[in-house]
Amino acid sequence: MSSFGTTNHPRPEKVDELLGSSLMSSLDRLDVVARKIFSGKIQGERRSKRRGISVEFADYRQYTAGDDIRFIDWNVYARLDKLFMKIFLEEEELNLGVAIDSSLSMEYGNPNKFDFARRLAMSLGYIALSSHNRLSMFSFNDGNVLRMPGLRGRKRTRDVGEWLLNLEPSGTTGLSEASKVISTSRQGRGVLVLISDCLEPDGLKKGLQYLVGSGWDVFVIQVLSPEELHPLEYGMEGDLKLVNAESGEACEVTVTTPLVELYQSNLATFCDDIRLQCTRIGAGNVRVSSDIDIEQLLVEYLRNRGLLR
Repeated sequence: MSSFGTTNHPRPEKVDELLGSSLMSSLDRLDVVARKIFSGKIQGERRSKRRGISVEFADYRQYTAGDDIRFIDWNVYARLDKLFMKIFLEEEELNLGVAIDSSLSMEYGNPNKFDFARRLAMSLGYIALSSHNRLSMFSFNDGNVLRMPGLRGRKRTRDVGEWLLNLEPSGTTGLSEASKVISTSRQGRGVLVLISDCLEPDGLKKGLQYLVGSGWDVFVIQVLSPEELHPLEYGMEGDLKLVNAESGEACEVTVTTPLVELYQSNLATFCDDIRLQCTRIGAGNVRVSSDIDIEQLLVEYLRNRGLLR
């Protein structure tokens, strides 16, 4: 039986293997960006898009009856003989949620998709904790959710790493049911990064609707392995028995170039549909291969896509 796609590299066993010192130094320059306007419950270290009272000037607007005259710009009045109010950017806390798909379909590939997801989640968690944001971690499969909520401060970095190392893939994705739990678990509004291969035929759309509808600013990172993206380049050939990792269903195929081309066309259609679903409900989306360099993904790609700055 072919071992195509079976993970053959060492698996992370220590926190330092999820997040090394070199990567940490690069991540210290990053912060998470909320694309929507949020109202936090307590003040934090973040300058929000929400208009309020703070030390950073944002804009002017015309005075209307009932406005607080303390914020009239009298210098502008002296020049224009019109009343304008100063508007400021208010500092407020951002809540970051990171949700990892820990279903069996993630336990695949070189590099392994689940290992990649844990390293990415660890990096995002470190960015949030280092930037004085509030962090919540989630892992989901079969509709069940493991949670590690309400983390603050860089000192919790190792706790996040140990939690991630203890996760084990099992069962099906179950995003629809899991999203109900994640939706009700948030503490204030914020950004939720969903890391998954999105290989769920039915529950993805409904799950995303739950998350967006509950107030999360959702960003989906779809992770696929090199073998899934380019099977011929990674040695898929001959007569094979393919087994669905989650359902156990099997089929026998003879790999030919036309068959692989058809598969890649179907995969592209599937990924395009996910992108369209995300766009329609206002969620961000990016598809990555598990062999992409984590630092490059974070420092370059996700900054260009507006998740980080």
